[in-house]
Amino acid sequence: MSRQRRVLLVGATGLVGGLAIEEAIGLPDMRLIALSRRITSLPKGARMELLVAGLSGWGEMIAGLQPNSVICALGTTWAKSGRSEERFRAIDKDLVGAVAQTARKAGAENFVLISSVGANPYSRQFYLRVKGEAEAMLARLRFHRLDVLRPGLLRGRREADRRLLERIGIQASPVTDLFLQGNKRQYRSIDARMVARAALQCARSDAGGHFVHDNEGIVRLARRLEQQR
Repeated sequence: MSRQRRVLLVGATGLVGGLAIEEAIGLPDMRLIALSRRITSLPKGARMELLVAGLSGWGEMIAGLQPNSVICALGTTWAKSGRSEERFRAIDKDLVGAVAQTARKAGAENFVLISSVGANPYSRQFYLRVKGEAEAMLARLRFHRLDVLRPGLLRGRREADRRLLERIGIQASPVTDLFLQGNKRQYRSIDARMVARAALQCARSDAGGHFVHDNEGIVRLARRLEQQR
């Protein structure tokens, strides 16, 4: 991991994306470049580039950047999409796919997708079906390394879009997590900062392959990053 990688981050204004920017501080083998539709404040000490452009300009920018790795933390919510299946799919699948295809053509080797526990292209639940479709689409692009992170309920401070049921779920998670045992452990809540660390570790990894990580795998990756700082 001695060579410095150009790592493109899309979804920088979201919870995991913002934490990834913080956690990338001090990693000498990584040059982080965030691409966003709107300006976001950078944490103190961050040495990175933030490029702001409308979606129509993303393709050209990605092609020019020629990133080695991509961390995709794009995603919207059912409420923010106006409860429109078309709008939700446009972000969580179509935009994800467009970024991945452009990055692949530009020579990107690693692609890291922040997905969701339960993602399945055949799920009856629309949200999980779209997430699963996005994962399947990325697998067909044959990146040298593809990492899919499937966290449970994310614990962390959001700026303004935390939903009521989500807040209740987070507050109750210390108790509800205790009842999720065995193969249901993957549905436990998880600190969003651990997800951000895991994404960074995947982006800087040399080993090839297609990997899917649940909560426990995410925590292992996050700890590996801390050990290598």
